[in-house]
Amino acid sequence: MTWSRHRISSGDDFRRTTRQGVRAARSHVVVHLALLPETPEGPRVGFVVSKKVGNSVVRHRVTRRLREIVRPRLDLLPAGSTCVVRTLPGIQDVPFAELADEVAGAMAAAARKLRGRTESPAASPDPTSAPQASPTGTRS
Repeated sequence: MTWSRHRISSGDDFRRTTRQGVRAARSHVVVHLALLPETPEGPRVGFVVSKKVGNSVVRHRVTRRLREIVRPRLDLLPAGSTCVVRTLPGIQDVPFAELADEVAGAMAAAARKLRGRTESPAASPDPTSAPQASPTGTRS
């Protein structure tokens, strides 16, 4: 599988995903997931590894580990979605199996939240609409 077609390459896509999407956190990772309108069919993923994690060698090692954890889970993400995996300090010391569990759990939680947000738009009240009168004559 070619990874390049699943990469988020634009800073604007990173920004929109983190600001408009849903978020799920674990002790060493935070996953942001969003459905962006102009996203191609397949899901796209990006990684944010700050300098607080370590020097360049450590950051790239963490990124490679995360890429291998996310690769088999791409089919679990909704089509047309963008996912940003943000790391927290201390991730470089976490064993691979434990890190895989954290990432999988955060991705699953974010996907559930996104599904809940997109499936029930009628359940959330429209803040721009006027209050409706109830059958008893009181305002709701």
